[in-house]
Amino acid sequence: QVQLVESGGGLVQAGGSLRLSCAASGRTFSNYHMGWFRQAPGKERAFVAAITWRGDSTYYADSVKGRFTISRDNTKNTVYLQLSGLKPEDTAVYYCAADGRYNIRATGDYAYWGQGTQVTVSS
Repeated sequence: QVQLVESGGGLVQAGGSLRLSCAASGRTFSNYHMGWFRQAPGKERAFVAAITWRGDSTYYADSVKGRFTISRDNTKNTVYLQLSGLKPEDTAVYYCAADGRYNIRATGDYAYWGQGTQVTVSS
């Protein structure tokens, strides 16, 4: 099993950047696909980005493609999400998740979730 803790969120101006981190505990971390999801106020949790367990493939929502970059360091049990060119519509709580073994883009296919970190982008 895996426990996940996100960090790195904050308040930034439009066009700014943030680097989110997700620290995982559990010796099987490297066996899981990892994803980032976000949930804006009053909206459902949505897929943002994902990376396979080997780190050889990445996936992005169309809305963030070219602006966000997901990466992982299995030696540090950590997955990252680099946010650049931030827009006000990126404001949300960002969650990392582990598993995604069937559909790497689907919230329902992840078994483990962190508590989230707030990202707020001002205009």
